[in-house]
Amino acid sequence: MYLAKIYVTYKPSILDPQGEVIKSALKRMDYIGVEQVSQGKYFEVKLTAKSIDAATAEVESFTDALLINQNTETYHFDLSLVADEVNA
Repeated sequence: MYLAKIYVTYKPSILDPQGEVIKSALKRMDYIGVEQVSQGKYFEVKLTAKSIDAATAEVESFTDALLINQNTETYHFDLSLVADEVNA
């Protein structure tokens, strides 16, 4: 069993309005060193696959198809082998 940790953010060319609001609020709270805030989404997905290559392909496929808006968002993910809790 594999665990995919998927991090979704806006593409660099897309304005991040929530990130800007958070940055402004932090500045008003006197956190003057804050230069940039990016807001995004995070997913954890457990999946079974025959190999890490097959798991990678599946994560890329369902992330592109469902989890992101390909026009405005980009992503990266970490994939790790985890113990199968049912059979452990």
